[in-house]
Amino acid sequence: MTGPWRTVARVLTEVFQPPVVVLVLLLISPAVEPGFPGTIWFGLLGAFFVCILPLAYVLVMVKLGRITDHHVSDRRQRPALLLMTLISVGAGLLVLQLLNGPASVSVMIISLIVGIAVLALVSAFWKMSGHASALAAAVVIAVLMFGPAWLPLLLLIPAVGWSRLVLRAHTLAQVVAGSLFGAVVIAGLWWLLRGLML
Repeated sequence: MTGPWRTVARVLTEVFQPPVVVLVLLLISPAVEPGFPGTIWFGLLGAFFVCILPLAYVLVMVKLGRITDHHVSDRRQRPALLLMTLISVGAGLLVLQLLNGPASVSVMIISLIVGIAVLALVSAFWKMSGHASALAAAVVIAVLMFGPAWLPLLLLIPAVGWSRLVLRAHTLAQVVAGSLFGAVVIAGLWWLLRGLML
């Protein structure tokens, strides 16, 4: 597909790339506890370790020619990046614990750690869509947090999945698997941990 539709697909892919989606998710994560929005800075701190540091690493590696592009399209380059991300996320979780941050932010980070770990394992042999995983998890969690009024956000899942197909970044199976993984596993783990820790 060429022309304006391809441009739309590229915009969707950039706007809803995993670091951006996860950043927003972490910023709103303290909303389930008293003190929000005053506690939003804890979400920002978590986002620094979960999103900003790993993205900075990717951009530096792209500049050095060690990673092909900022979406890490070559799956062989993903395991090392995901391992670095896990280390950064673990450090962020530790800092939040030391600062006695809201449990809701830690719950979100733990859920993301599990998701990143599984993606790292799968990426060794199959390129499951990280875009689809992150967005589906974020949308389902937002609906669970804020209620049915947020259900229209579900339309973003097929839209972003479509963009990945148009750009030939993934197969349909990889997009569907990523969406299901995010919506069921990551969001489900978040829901379970929320019940146990909050």
